Amino acid sequence: MAVTKKLTKSIPHVKSSKAEKWDLEMTYENDSEGDATYYRSVFSHTAVAADGDFTKAAKGSFNLAALTAMCPTSQWDDVFASQVESVITSPVVQPVPDEAFTVPSS
Repeated sequence: MAVTKKLTKSIPHVKSSKAEKWDLEMTYENDSEGDATYYRSVFSHTAVAADGDFTKAAKGSFNLAALTAMCPTSQWDDVFASQVESVITSPVVQPVPDEAFTVPSS
């Protein structure tokens, strides 16, 4: 299982030349598209300086590591692992109707 994570969206909300809020999105992928074990999930988070998520600064001063650090990735890691487990590793097997069954006569 090769899981990749990529920050796919980062939208700053700017006031007085400083980012005060960020809308962030991260895409998780299990294996490669086309593989039987491929699974994809997208998580989003809004980081707010006033909530202590980061210190206000010019939007250009935030690099990939700083933006990623604002995301609750440990929580997302657990959720994604659970999703892969339930969908790929151990999917729920639905019962199949037996249309040939007949009611016993006694």
